[in-house]
Amino acid sequence: MRRHGRRRFFELATAAAIGTCARVGSPGAAGAEARPAMKFAICNETFGDWPFDRAFALAAECGYAGMEIAPFTLADDVREISAAKRTEVRRLAEKSGLRVIGLHWLLARTKGLHLTSPDATVRRRTAEYLGELARCCADLGGTLLVFGSPKQRDLAPGMDRAEGMRLAVEVFRATLPVCEKTDTILAIEPLAPQTTNFITTAAEGAELVRAVDSPRCRLHLDCKAMVSERVPIADLVRQHRARLVHFHANDDNGQGPGFGRLDFVPIFRALCEIGYRGWVSVEVFDLAPGAERTARQSITHLKTCLARACAARLPPDVARSLARRQGPKHNNRGNLTEPKEPNRPGMP
Repeated sequence: MRRHGRRRFFELATAAAIGTCARVGSPGAAGAEARPAMKFAICNETFGDWPFDRAFALAAECGYAGMEIAPFTLADDVREISAAKRTEVRRLAEKSGLRVIGLHWLLARTKGLHLTSPDATVRRRTAEYLGELARCCADLGGTLLVFGSPKQRDLAPGMDRAEGMRLAVEVFRATLPVCEKTDTILAIEPLAPQTTNFITTAAEGAELVRAVDSPRCRLHLDCKAMVSERVPIADLVRQHRARLVHFHANDDNGQGPGFGRLDFVPIFRALCEIGYRGWVSVEVFDLAPGAERTARQSITHLKTCLARACAARLPPDVARSLARRQGPKHNNRGNLTEPKEPNRPGMP
């Protein structure tokens, strides 16, 4: 299929599906409230040492609407990011037509901070630091604080999961007053057991969110992390729909969506079914393909998969019409050769 034909298919399928499905309640129900469509963002560390204006410009050109910031790309300690620098980053993003949606890798490269430390002083300092991150996030125009940081949450030798859960709840609850003031949300990210020994499944993440018991603490899901689970990703999305606030898209090999073997069509189908209208952020750990290629092919692949997922939810006559426009199927790996086995690379 020619390029303009693919683009038209994306537009028609997604627009038609949004018109059919993107409402609260069942399609066509009286009084259903329209909601905005899913939005795509990309994490800024994808671009390495690129100047912010160059990275923002390319992201906007590719079709992303948001940028998710890793604080260590600004400074190792968020308290060292001046008000002027925060204002400048926000201005550059908005100038490119993007918005900063939030922060992730919250404790990466920090010193002396730990979520489940048995030392009460360390936990207090960690809660205070999360509060500083919330203020920075708001200054940048964001609302999401994605808590991954695997090494800064690992349970100490001999500590059981119940104790770790109690300590994590203590830290997150201490952060909530600042989240309330800054209108930010803590998004708890389950990670694979290869990267951490605490909160390694979506169910455990949901358990922690329930224990914190605040609308300011919700669940974040990450595709690469969910690959490690026995439950299919689409089913995990459905199971945790009530607490889901944010979503990371990446492939099973740590590269961008479409560079590995993960099928995103059923994932998007599940996101559509639950009425998810939040951000889908591209987060990668292996940048071997290069920043620009990763950014461009990732969003193209995601839009292709979203369009196919949406088409499956359309009335039969509309779906048939779109299928005729789509033409023959193409390699859903971005025209790459057969992908290598997932190497599950380490995280910073």
